[in-house]
Amino acid sequence: MKTCLENVRTTVPLVHNITNYVTVNDVANIILACGGSPIMSDNSEDVVDITTICGGLNINIGTLNQRTIPSMFLAGNTANKLGHKVLLDPVGAGASRLRTDTAIKLVQDVKFDVIRGNISEIKTLATGSGTTKGVDADVADSVTEETLDDAVKFVKKLAKELGCIIAITGAIDLVADGDSCYVIRNGRPEMGKITGTGCQLSGMMTAFLVANPKEPLKAAAAAVCVMGIAGEIGYEHMQEGEGNSTYRNRIIDAVYNMDGKTLEERAKYEIR
Repeated sequence: MKTCLENVRTTVPLVHNITNYVTVNDVANIILACGGSPIMSDNSEDVVDITTICGGLNINIGTLNQRTIPSMFLAGNTANKLGHKVLLDPVGAGASRLRTDTAIKLVQDVKFDVIRGNISEIKTLATGSGTTKGVDADVADSVTEETLDDAVKFVKKLAKELGCIIAITGAIDLVADGDSCYVIRNGRPEMGKITGTGCQLSGMMTAFLVANPKEPLKAAAAAVCVMGIAGEIGYEHMQEGEGNSTYRNRIIDAVYNMDGKTLEERAKYEIR
């Protein structure tokens, strides 16, 4: 994992983000903090050119509209033709028809290297709706020690079916391909009080994928560990009277100051 972080710092990967308007500034800052370089563009007349000059594409459907949806498909197909890394963050899939349909169509039309979301969003992609259907998605709505075995089986099976890495983030994080699953236990529950830690992780994970093209599973897992450790370090530095706004900045600072030694020493994971 140390090498994955160092490769980002060394190569400074350029990442195109079509992302959530609520968190776009934080996504840009976290990519800069980890050593990458962000570009934000979601106009259909612009995204093909921007995707062409970048090494990776992060598609986040958090604030969908009819202007940006075609841009997602244009950018995704362009990235596929160029062999660039592509990540999907299906924010809110299952919460509305537009989000669900768009996420499912993107998965059908674009080849993603990683799909990253919470368990509910990933289940929606597996079932095609916001409700559980069939044995394939018969997994609880949260990943706990009690549900972990079933969740690992589910994520590995879905990764094999979709031909990509699946990253489920929550109290326990799972990052899997069809054969192996990283079970990661870094982070703080207070991270859930900040808007966009997941969006930030998706941007940073794309940078890690671009910088480590031969080890995508390890790169994705390393990004998850970096974010979780940053949450821990940021919380450790909180002072009396500080709240979630300060905590957000402390997390970004922790990513900026993180080195390979810290990552190796503090990463808490097993591979199943």
